[in-house]
Amino acid sequence: MPKGQGKGRHMENKIKILVTMPEGEVFRTFFSEENRRALEALGDVEWNRGSSQFTPEELKERLRGKDICVTGWGCTPLEEEILENATELKLIAHTGGSVKPYVTDAVYDRGIRVVSGNKVFAESVAESVIAYALSALRDIPYYSRRLKEGHWPERFQNRGLLDRSVGIVGYGMISGYVVRMLQPFHNTIKVFSRHIKEQELEKWGMQKAGLEEIFSCCDIISIHSGMTKENYHLITEDLLRSMKPGALLINTARGAIIDEEALVRVLQEEDIYAVLDVYETEPLPQGHPLTACERALLMPHMGGPTIDRRLAVTKAVMRDMARFLEGEELDCEIDRAYAGKMSLF
Repeated sequence: MPKGQGKGRHMENKIKILVTMPEGEVFRTFFSEENRRALEALGDVEWNRGSSQFTPEELKERLRGKDICVTGWGCTPLEEEILENATELKLIAHTGGSVKPYVTDAVYDRGIRVVSGNKVFAESVAESVIAYALSALRDIPYYSRRLKEGHWPERFQNRGLLDRSVGIVGYGMISGYVVRMLQPFHNTIKVFSRHIKEQELEKWGMQKAGLEEIFSCCDIISIHSGMTKENYHLITEDLLRSMKPGALLINTARGAIIDEEALVRVLQEEDIYAVLDVYETEPLPQGHPLTACERALLMPHMGGPTIDRRLAVTKAVMRDMARFLEGEELDCEIDRAYAGKMSLF
C-alpha cells in the first residue's frame, strides 16, 4: 500500500473490522475493556459473540465488506475459497505469533498485508530461555523441593550462566532477543543459521558454526529453529551424544526438531541435562519416558508468551492497524518470505 493511501479512507468512512476470536476466557486475556474500546475507536467492529471459532462458511460470509480481520489461535485458515467474498480486505492482524497455520499464499497473492504479535511474543519466549537456563544450572527446583522436605544441604553443586559458551540453533526473532539478553553474562556465542547476515554476527560478537561444532563445544545449547520439513529431527542422537559432560540443552521451539526417543536414551546414559518446554506430542502423555529422566526439567509449553504479555500483543497489532490507516511503516509486519520460515504448528 503506497504511503498515505489509507489515510483518506480512515478520515472519510469508518473502516470495518472483524474479530474472529470467540469471546471467552482466552479472549479476555487479549482484550481488556481498554483494548476493546481502543479497537472500536479505529472502526466498526464485528465481534465473534459465540463460544467457538467461525466455521469456514461463517468466516467466508463475515469477511464480506471487511477492511481488517483480527485473528487468533485456532482460526480457520484463510484459504482462497474463504477469501472469495473478502474483496475489501486489506490487512490481517494476527494476535498469535506464527501466522503460517492461518495465512496462506492466497492472502499474499491478493496483496493483503499481515501483521502479528510475533515480536512481542518472541521477547517473552527469549526471557523464558534465560529463566530456564538459570533454573537448570542453579538447580533451583531441586533445592527448593529439598528445603520444603526439611533438608538443608551441607554443600551445593550448582552452576551459573556467567562466562559460559552458548550455542544458538536457528537465528530468528526469538534467538535475536536471547542474544541481547545474554550480553550481561559475557558469553561466547556460536550460531547455526542458514540465513544469518555477517553484520548481525559482528554486531553481537557471535561466531557462525555448524551443528557438530555447537553440540561438541558449547556448555548451553538453545534450540530456535522453525518447525519446517527440513528441520524435522534436525537434532540427532549423534549430535546429542557429542555434547560435553554437564552440558545443557534447552528447547523452546518445537518438540519434533529433536529426535525425542534418542534424547531419552542419551539423558539416561550420558552426563547431559535438558530443559524442555515443547514435545513431539502435546500434552505430554502420562508416563512418557521423559518424565523418568532425572536430568530433564520439563515445562508444559509455557515458555512464552506469559499471560500478561497477551494484552501487549493486542496493543502492538492495534498500533500497526493505526499506522496502516495512516499509510505509515508497520512495526509488526510479516511478509511472505518471513511467514514461510515460521513454524506450521
